[in-house]
Amino acid sequence: MLSAIALLLACQLAGEAAHRFLGVPIPGAVIGMGLLLAWLSLVRRERPSLEAVTGWLTTHMAILFVPAAVGVMQEGEVLKAHGLAIVLATVVSTVLTIVVTALVFTWAIRRFKPDEDGTEEGRVP
Repeated sequence: MLSAIALLLACQLAGEAAHRFLGVPIPGAVIGMGLLLAWLSLVRRERPSLEAVTGWLTTHMAILFVPAAVGVMQEGEVLKAHGLAIVLATVVSTVLTIVVTALVFTWAIRRFKPDEDGTEEGRVP
């Protein structure tokens, strides 16, 4: 279990280092997830221990949000001054994301819908 946690932290650290030192415009966490994916595709024996650790982390995810919530609560003056704008921006961006996701999903369903002969419209035989 300790080796799985070390693997997660090593991938995170390598991703952050690549982001900062190479100046890649991709967040370090995303680079780290890519590195973890590459590692797991090469070393399959890591999966069971990593599943146990990630399952535990997912189960206790609420605990990980406590520091962020405390940080938000300490910014009372900023929230008082800009709270309505923050809520409005959050609601509008959430609705926009849902609408765009639904449109892309319906486009993809129509685009790749199988024909009567069983082939997909978007594929070239």
